Amino acid sequence: MLFVGLDVSVAETSVCVMDRDGGLVLEGKVRTDPVAIGLYLAKHAPAAERIGLEAGGSSSWLCRELRDQGFPVVHMEARHAHRALSMRINKTDRNDARGLAELMRVGWFKPAHAKSVEAHRSRSLLLARQRLINMRRDLENQIRNIMKTTGTMLGSTAGRGFSARVRAACDGSEILAAMCMPLLQVVTTIRDQIKAYDRLLLGMARRDETARRLMTVPGVGALTSLAFMSAIDDPARFRRASDVGAYLGLTPRRHQSGEMDWSGRISKLGDGLARTYLFEAACVLLGRIERWSALKAWGVRLVRKVGSKKARIAVARKIAVILHCIWVDGTEFQWAVAPAEA
Repeated sequence: MLFVGLDVSVAETSVCVMDRDGGLVLEGKVRTDPVAIGLYLAKHAPAAERIGLEAGGSSSWLCRELRDQGFPVVHMEARHAHRALSMRINKTDRNDARGLAELMRVGWFKPAHAKSVEAHRSRSLLLARQRLINMRRDLENQIRNIMKTTGTMLGSTAGRGFSARVRAACDGSEILAAMCMPLLQVVTTIRDQIKAYDRLLLGMARRDETARRLMTVPGVGALTSLAFMSAIDDPARFRRASDVGAYLGLTPRRHQSGEMDWSGRISKLGDGLARTYLFEAACVLLGRIERWSALKAWGVRLVRKVGSKKARIAVARKIAVILHCIWVDGTEFQWAVAPAEA
C-alpha cells in the first residue's frame, strides 16, 4: 500500500512515495503537467492508496485531470496542510512533498473541494470586473487629488458627472489638462470594459436556469447569483443549508475555554467576493425594495433589535441559506404576505 505527496510549483512538482509504515519508497521531481505526472505515477506508484496535493492556484486543474486518469487524488485544504507542514524545521519542496505523503498515510487531512471549470470561469470574470472597478476608483481619486493641489474642487459627482466636470475644469487650464486628461482617458476605457463584463455576466446569468431561479430572491441580481454559484459550485457537498453561512465567513467567531466564552466578529473566511455581494443584497432588500416579504419583515425586526449592521449581516447569511435551498430544491423564492408594520 503506497501513499503519494505532490508539492506543486510552477515549473516542477516534487513527488514523494511512502509505504504504509512510513518508509520512503521514492522521491523525485516531474514537470508540472497532468500527463507527465500521470505517467510518473503510473510507473512508480500504480497502486497508490491516496495521492495528496495542497489546494492552490493550479491544484484544481491538476486534481481534475489526474482524477480523469483514474488516480485517487485528495485535494487538501490549504490552511490545514500549511499548519502541518510548518512544524518542519527546514522548508523545501522535497520536505513538503514528504510531509504531504505523511498526511496521506496517517489520514490527518481535511479535503477541499476542487471546483469545476464553469465555477472558475465565472469567478475569474467576476474578479476581473472587480479589479477594473478598483482601478477606476483609484484613478478617479488620483484625479481628484491632483485637482485639489490647484484649488479645483469637483464636489460630489455621481454617475457620468465626474468625467464632465473634469473636462470642464481642464478646458480652462492647459497645465491641469496635461496632468488629468491622460488619466481620464484611461478611466473612460476602464468604464467601457466594465460595461463589457456586465453584458457578458448578465448574459451568462440569463442563460443559466439555476441563476434565474436564484435571482427571484429580492436583492439578488446577476452578479450575486453567479458569485454564489461559483463559490459553492456543488450544493450537494453541504449536508445542511445552514453550513453555507459558515463556509462563506458570515458566522461569528467563538472562543470558549473554561469559564471564558465569547463570540466575536464574523470570521470572513471563504469567498470574499460572494460574501460582499450577499451583504449588498441584504442592504438592497432592507433599504431599497419596497415590497414586503417574510424575509424583509424578519430583517426589519432584527434592525430594531440589534442594529442595522448586525441585522444586514444576519440577512446576508439568511439569503445564502435561501439560495442554497432554492438551488437544491429547484424552486423559486416564495413571496409571503407580510404587513408593512411587521
